[in-house]
Amino acid sequence: MKPLRRILHVEDVPSIRVVTRVALEKIGGFEVLSCASGQEALDQVQHFAPDMILMDMMLPRMSGMELLCQLAQLIDLRATPVVLLTGQSHTPTDPEEFRRLGVRKLLHKPFDPLQLAAQLNEVWNAKHE
Repeated sequence: MKPLRRILHVEDVPSIRVVTRVALEKIGGFEVLSCASGQEALDQVQHFAPDMILMDMMLPRMSGMELLCQLAQLIDLRATPVVLLTGQSHTPTDPEEFRRLGVRKLLHKPFDPLQLAAQLNEVWNAKHE
């Protein structure tokens, strides 16, 4: 099984973006590309070729659902698992729609940065079993 190495991270809040990137790079040993917007992620995703996408659901100018739909036109989200981060206590979107778009896990904010790499590895390993 190929190890998880490259993570595309989409988060508009600078402090969360930095904490997440540092946690994933220092604790997980991953190569992380952090994008501040959905458009930046769309511009970078094919060049970066991520193994996994970690993204916030609440983004300015483009919802997480819109971003997922547009990413699905650029890369195969069945082969690139998506983990969503949300500050919402409930998710209004249909779980089947999430699965169809490659979402493997939903994590709630605030999250434990010390556990994030392990949580993403669990998702990766479950995908490859």
